[in-house]
Amino acid sequence: MAPLTETIRQAFRSIKGNLLRTILTLSIIAFGIMALVGILTAIDSIIYSLSDNFSSLGANSFSISPKGNELGGRHGGRRLKAGEVVSFDQAMTFKERYKFPAHVSVSLTGTNNAEAKYNDKKTNPTIRLVGVDAEYLFVNGYDLNIGRNFVPTEIEGNHARAIIGMDIVNLLFDEQPDKALDQTIFVGNQKYKVIGILKSKGSTMNQSSDRVIMVPVAAVKERYGTNNTNYNLSIAVNQSTDLEEATDAAIGLFRTVRGLRLNEENDFEIFKSDGLVSILKENTVQIRLAAIGIGIITLLGAAIGLMNIMLVSVAERTREIGVIKALGAKNRDILIQFLIEAILICQLGGVLGIILGIFAGNIVSMLIGSEFIIPWAWMLLGIITTTVVGLVAGLYPAAKASRLDPIESLRYE
Repeated sequence: MAPLTETIRQAFRSIKGNLLRTILTLSIIAFGIMALVGILTAIDSIIYSLSDNFSSLGANSFSISPKGNELGGRHGGRRLKAGEVVSFDQAMTFKERYKFPAHVSVSLTGTNNAEAKYNDKKTNPTIRLVGVDAEYLFVNGYDLNIGRNFVPTEIEGNHARAIIGMDIVNLLFDEQPDKALDQTIFVGNQKYKVIGILKSKGSTMNQSSDRVIMVPVAAVKERYGTNNTNYNLSIAVNQSTDLEEATDAAIGLFRTVRGLRLNEENDFEIFKSDGLVSILKENTVQIRLAAIGIGIITLLGAAIGLMNIMLVSVAERTREIGVIKALGAKNRDILIQFLIEAILICQLGGVLGIILGIFAGNIVSMLIGSEFIIPWAWMLLGIITTTVVGLVAGLYPAAKASRLDPIESLRYE
């Protein structure tokens, strides 16, 4: 039996001898693997970005929302009847009466199209204006770069104070946080004194977490609130081990706040950050299966093309096979050589497809502001898949070559 290294070298020489056909088949395999790895990497990028976004709430946090208004608001393909909005009075009543060791935050996003001004400088109308309370930064995982948080008297008295993100500093104050502190900015026609600068958090899902201005929630309520406005109610417990107990206490209290009778179901839902990510992962299973299906269909065409190349190669190298057998090669040696050729073509295509797929998938990462991902699991899947394709496509031609009669092969013209 010939050494494996010599068999591999012979396989490379044979591949070079059929370069054009090899490149065509290799390209089909590469595109199939690119589709497979690219789509799966893109899905991972989206999940990673959303996980990072939701994890800002922390593992010991949860929120209360009207039933049917957010993720998970469907049952059996039908949207659940939406519960009434969480009103400002309900949110504040809950905050005052919730005695569990926890931080409760009430907030409201006024607009995502605010414009901020300072002297002769102004931003584009793409600023997110959020009404918050003194607990908002802690509950939502924000840290201050410089300055201070709101104090309860500023929230209760609706003082014209603001905490701004780094994008606002970069646009209005020449990237100098110290210069922004204690200055007065205009948001629309309202002026606010800057009391704090947030640490940069970057972007998630193509939305910058730094392009934000936080003001007292009453100020946003006054300008943007209506009778149908839903207020965000988030709770962060002091100990993650108390999360279930805190959730039960919140449900009981909020039922009372909502005035629900004993025989009435909850018209609100509890959402945990890890629960939201789990829902998203479950909802992407079908997309992953579809991606795998697309890749397999493409690779099926590549396998047929590869088998055709290998059969043509067997016919063209009939005399060569006869000479090799005459020199003492066994059927097994011929079988292994042709199988290795098929696997090498698939692996070369697979490597190219994996590289293209990583870059294609990470284009999505860049578009949504996520980090560059190296999908090790999908790379391994690509390698295993191409190996299987090589074995399946090369087995029949290799078996046919190994069964050739040496005498008849030497007579072949």
